[in-house]
Amino acid sequence: MQAMLRNRILLSIVLLLIQYWSTAAQTSISTDHSALLALKSHITNDPQNMILTKWSTPSSICNWIGVTCGARHLRVTALNLSYMDVTGTIPPELGNLSFLVELHFRNNSFHGTIPQELSRLRRLKILNFGFNNFKGTIPSWLGAVSKLQIVSLYGNQFSGLIPTNIFNLSAMQQIDLRFNDLSGSIPREIGNLTMLKSIGLDSNNLKEFPNEIGTLDQLEEISVQDNALEGHLPGAIFNMSSLTALALTGNSLNGRLPDNICQHLPSIQKLYLSHNQFVGPLPSKLWQCKELAALSWGYNNFSGSIPKNIGNLTQIKYIHLGYNNLTGTIPNEIGDLPKLEF
Repeated sequence: MQAMLRNRILLSIVLLLIQYWSTAAQTSISTDHSALLALKSHITNDPQNMILTKWSTPSSICNWIGVTCGARHLRVTALNLSYMDVTGTIPPELGNLSFLVELHFRNNSFHGTIPQELSRLRRLKILNFGFNNFKGTIPSWLGAVSKLQIVSLYGNQFSGLIPTNIFNLSAMQQIDLRFNDLSGSIPREIGNLTMLKSIGLDSNNLKEFPNEIGTLDQLEEISVQDNALEGHLPGAIFNMSSLTALALTGNSLNGRLPDNICQHLPSIQKLYLSHNQFVGPLPSKLWQCKELAALSWGYNNFSGSIPKNIGNLTQIKYIHLGYNNLTGTIPNEIGDLPKLEF
């Protein structure tokens, strides 16, 4: 009798747990449904009828265009409205999508500010709001979304300083803030991003290049073109063995480049330093950049002759050295390089 009673009690507990988890799951799915309907209500123009017409209540949200759900809990894990030409704002309810991992809104006309409620998206790894019309400062609360790996806010109207908080995200791998109106300096806290592989800051108004960037041993691409950078390049940059692309065209950088610029850049493929104020002779050991495919150093104040051993760059496809103070003749060795453009 005691065994039977114990089994009945266990069965009752199991049934209660099943009912509880079922109710909780339904409540969570309902929360996701409400969040997406809130987003739909904030869409003011949808020329392709991707959302206003096709996000209909009778169908499961997991079948809605741009929505991806997890197989186990049927919670929204990804939301991708990219290239839908929609206009609208982001409602705070979007912060209730607690299972969201990826959020892609690029190439639309979303405007206003990004609500702070999105800081509750603790599972979020990718945030891509590129090419929209967001304004104001880049939200500092991004630093609270601890799992963020990719932040793309390029092509908006963000202004002011880059918040230092986002440089405390240990998982960050890619930052793209190009084509905004950011000012001030690149925060020194960038040295905290030990997993960073790429940073794009083109077409802003940034003035200072921190030494700390040279400590990032995973960094492959640095692009800070068309800004207001001035002074000398930090020497640590030329010791970054992981670097494949350094693009700093269109600034006010000056000084001489080290003669052994390539000694510790074994992976470098692109060196874009045109439209600056560099002086002195061209580095004589450029041939050490074995993987170099593009060299653009025009519109500076380089002087002297072109080193003959530049012809040892067997991977080179493009060289631009025009509008400097170079003298002498173009070495015959350059003429033997394949697919070369000037």
